[in-house]
Amino acid sequence: MTENNEKAWLEIRNLSARVDGKEILKDFSLTVNAGEIHVIMGPNGSGKSTLSNVIAGNPLYEITQGSIYFKGQDVLKMTPDARANLGIFLAFQYPVELPGVSTALFLKTALNSKRAFLGEPELDAVQFMKRLKTRAKALDISDDMLKRPVNVGFSGGEKKKMETFQMAFLEPDFCILDEMDSGLDIDALRTVSSAVNVMREPHRSFLLITHHQKLLDYITPDYVHVMVKGQIVKSGDKSLALELEKTGYDLYK
Repeated sequence: MTENNEKAWLEIRNLSARVDGKEILKDFSLTVNAGEIHVIMGPNGSGKSTLSNVIAGNPLYEITQGSIYFKGQDVLKMTPDARANLGIFLAFQYPVELPGVSTALFLKTALNSKRAFLGEPELDAVQFMKRLKTRAKALDISDDMLKRPVNVGFSGGEKKKMETFQMAFLEPDFCILDEMDSGLDIDALRTVSSAVNVMREPHRSFLLITHHQKLLDYITPDYVHVMVKGQIVKSGDKSLALELEKTGYDLYK
């Protein structure tokens, strides 16, 4: 990873954060360059989900030191919606339900909000539906799922699939997938992985958070990091994930 260069998409420096008075992230640093896929692995309680929430701007987490820059802009000074409009997307570990809000309406509102933020014209109904149908067909999303309230009545796998669909539809520049592989069967795992592979572009980066290397049977990352007690303790390539599958995390605790 080359630090402080024009390719740097996301730069986290000496970041510490706590929730409910407990420090979770401790002097954490990471650089993700444009076009890269980074994977963070680690035991429960190591701070992986805290990291994703802090980047996205969850107000429950208090930043005590450090910085986060995305596209050269100070993320910590931005509201969660401004971060999203700038291009940061978080696929939740536990996707939330939005009763009364159809998936199609949710996506139209989110997309046009982003376009307004970027100074682009909103999509009209015809343009929106064309884009929606094209993306839905590519990920095998049914019309019924698009009409239903966001995640309401969906199985765990369907919720994860819909999170991936939202990512593909909104085309963010930095995608955080927080344990998207958790609870997925093989077919759903392939669908999620396929979306990541199809979306991989020189201007788009990914941060994948997972417990095990199964996801990496379908996605080849640039870097794999081991996170323990709020810090990265080792980095490597895909072979590091295979090593962890055999040895576990005891060596790093």
